[in-house]
Amino acid sequence: MVIPVHDVNPARRTPWVTYALIVANVVVFLSMPGMAGSVAGDSGLAQLCHLQVYLDQYAVVPRELIHHQMPRLVPTGDIALGPQGPGCVVGPPGYDKSPELSVLTAMFLHGSWLHLLGNMLFLLIFGNNIEDRMGHVRFTLFYAACGYAASYGFAFLNDDSSEPLIGASGAIAGILGAYLVLYPKARVWVLVPFLIFLPLRLPAWLVLGFWFALQAVYSSGEGVSNAGTVAYAAHIVGFLAGMLLAWPLKRGTPPPPEPRGLLFGRRARPRQAW
Repeated sequence: MVIPVHDVNPARRTPWVTYALIVANVVVFLSMPGMAGSVAGDSGLAQLCHLQVYLDQYAVVPRELIHHQMPRLVPTGDIALGPQGPGCVVGPPGYDKSPELSVLTAMFLHGSWLHLLGNMLFLLIFGNNIEDRMGHVRFTLFYAACGYAASYGFAFLNDDSSEPLIGASGAIAGILGAYLVLYPKARVWVLVPFLIFLPLRLPAWLVLGFWFALQAVYSSGEGVSNAGTVAYAAHIVGFLAGMLLAWPLKRGTPPPPEPRGLLFGRRARPRQAW
């Protein structure tokens, strides 16, 4: 796995929507029950019960989205002592939920600091150029469209699942797909774990193509132990949706600047004129 840290592809305008999305994701994460103190491991049973209530209301549930089968009993946030010890009390939902709107709200929810920071890193590195090419309004619509495509694609493949689906990964995967179409030759600085983190500058087509290939492998359950907890299929659908939506813009997209200086961690030699 490679970790991107910077791309050599300056934007012409300030990516206000990208910055706003990052701020919104962080604020929503900090407002989720128990998430602000998750680094210190401060997550008692009461917080877990309240978090479950929060996710039931705002996360995407494939069964609800595809079949509109709303649950009759959900956690209420209260705790009761049962035969096997304390647990979350269940009861009728105390809220009205729109499965279609939950796709939008779920795009701002994350399950951990690692989940949040990983998504925001990819959004910061690759989102600014896509917003620069599309403009603020079209980029906002593009981001939402990729998120919806990813959620619906995953839900159709798992239509009987009642597990909540959260995260901005599907929408951000769409940004990666668009970047691959529009800027395949742009150089991306990455860290490659090889005894130490080795810095390399690689073409975007290699970095993003490798990322997509990993998602395809992981979605099949190969090479990863927690394949059931990560919606890799949503990443794939979002990526393909981003490629499709960005394709009409490919012809009019100016190429990224030719990088100079360091190449693969070493200073490149100047070219000789013939």
